[in-house]
Formats: sequence, structure tokens, C-alpha cells
Amino acid sequence: MRKNFAPRTVWTNPVHFIACGFGLGTSRFAPGTFGTLLAVVFYLFLRHLSAPWYLLLLVVAFILGVWWCDITEKDFGVPDHAAIVWDEIVGFWMTMFLVPIKWNWLWILIGFILFRIFDIWKPWPIRWVDSKVPGGLGIMVDDVIAAIYAWVVLQAIIFGVLR
Repeated sequence: MRKNFAPRTVWTNPVHFIACGFGLGTSRFAPGTFGTLLAVVFYLFLRHLSAPWYLLLLVVAFILGVWWCDITEKDFGVPDHAAIVWDEIVGFWMTMFLVPIKWNWLWILIGFILFRIFDIWKPWPIRWVDSKVPGGLGIMVDDVIAAIYAWVVLQAIIFGVLR
């Protein structure tokens, strides 16, 4: 099976469906970007949560993501299959943690760009984690690290603009 060709179980298995971004990960072009765009849509509703509730959501989404991505990867038989985009969804949400709602579309755009840059570029240790940590944990953790890089840069920009 090619890495970018998702099996039909995406549409019949609820775990695969969620891990593949409710089907958006099946895009033959830039599935990670489509997964991140889906994360933006969800974020528009999640941004109103208080910081503790938002953080709880991130932790639960990460833990479930490790499980969902692990099952989906094993079932697909391809390590870190391109259709699995739950990691991008959670990564974008992490990037947007504690972002002020004022000028929100600007922060969403900058956060989106920063997260995609770090997720694609994979500076150390992201590339190492991506190649060494197997299964659902590896799928999720490399995007968490990309999100941390993006979050730090985004917070620096916000602090510089709003101070």
C-alpha cells in the first residue's frame, strides 16, 4: 500500500475516521495541511474555553490520539501513514494555547503558518523523534514538539505586538 493511499476503512472504522481527520487526511494533496485546516475550524469553538479546560482538552486529545493513531497505523500497515492527521489537529490546538482572542484571525493565520513550517521542516529533535519513536506515540510527539516551537515563536510575536 502506498503511503498516501488510505484504505476504505477510513469511512467504516470510527477510529480510522477520527485519526484521519474525519476523512480529510485522505486528500492526495497536502493531507497534513487539510488536517490543520480542520483544526482551525474546531479551534474557532474551542478558543472560548478557559485555560484549564483548554489544557484538559489538549491532554485528553493527545492521549486519545496516541491510541487512535497507533491502532490506525497498525491497521493500515504503514508507519505514520500520510492520511493520519489527528496529530496535526492536536498540534495546531497546542500552538494556539493561551492565544488572545483579540485580533484572532491574525493569530490563527500566523499560528497555522508557524505550525506547518515546523511540522514540515522538522528541526531537531523533531526529525529524530519522527524516525526513532514508533507507533502512535511517535506520530503524536513529533507534532507536539513542532507545536511547542510554533507556540514559543507565536507567543513572542504576540508579546511584541500587544505589549
